[in-house]
Amino acid sequence: MRKRRDFDEEDVRTRPTRSTKPRSKERPQFDNAVSARVITVDRGRVTCVDNLGRQFLAVVARELGRRSVVVGDLVGVVGITEQVGVREDLARIVKVDERRNSLRRSAEDGSERILVANIDYLAIVSASTNPEPKHGFVNRALVAAFTEGITPILVMTKSDLGDCQEFVDAYKGLDLPIFRVRKDRHPSDLSHFLTGKITVLIGHSGVGKSTLLNNLIPHAVRETGTVNEFTGKGRHTSSSAYAMALPSGGWVIDTPGVRSFGLSHVKKDDVVSAFPDCAEIARSCPKNCSHDEDSCALKPWASADPTRTLRLRALQQILSSL
Repeated sequence: MRKRRDFDEEDVRTRPTRSTKPRSKERPQFDNAVSARVITVDRGRVTCVDNLGRQFLAVVARELGRRSVVVGDLVGVVGITEQVGVREDLARIVKVDERRNSLRRSAEDGSERILVANIDYLAIVSASTNPEPKHGFVNRALVAAFTEGITPILVMTKSDLGDCQEFVDAYKGLDLPIFRVRKDRHPSDLSHFLTGKITVLIGHSGVGKSTLLNNLIPHAVRETGTVNEFTGKGRHTSSSAYAMALPSGGWVIDTPGVRSFGLSHVKKDDVVSAFPDCAEIARSCPKNCSHDEDSCALKPWASADPTRTLRLRALQQILSSL
């Protein structure tokens, strides 16, 4: 019997290599994928609705990445079974269509987060009182809308509890659609305006987003909260964005209350370019002009017409939020 020390590399039996076919570079096209819209994303489970109105759960394919799908995305789905809605039978999202726009905000660490995608209107919800409306939040939301080509609208809730005329007068020069709503009345004008469109509601906690949604969509039954009488702030009643169909057609997306709206990814020139009349004159401004200086080319242009003055004032107020 040979001792262990007598063994060398020649005594080791080498197994033959496993003969496997090389992986093909041709990836599947999924031509049979069903088109659907994402209505909510919750802990890895994505709720979708297809063109036939069927609602079902799906998971995102690994190659797309965990955070590749947001509410409002148009996706391609495979594996939809006849038992639509059964949790054990999850479909798979294999494609995400190109987004025509997206609502983004910057986090404190400098990263960007996409809230929703493919929307027509950004409804900035602010209370007339309790909590008091804030120009800073509205201005930053307007910046996010203008830079993405989204039409902003201003919705003032609790109009029966306080007068918001002075607040909305600051936005006269923007041609901004403004709606005043109250809890005890159906917002018929707003409902007609939103028909056939995809709208996202954003605002601080406690301004009345969920109450507004319940008035627009009677079967919504969104949980509502109250405003703390000591801090003047509301509490979160929703934890994730959720899209709901309007009875008259279209979609409304409810979002959790926003406490901060970072815009570190936005440049001033992006905002000015959303004002075509001002952008053309601003080309003659000095380099790095804040558009609030005496040497700004917009000031003589605005002084010739009161309407231009209001428009420049509104632009300056929006730029001050950056």
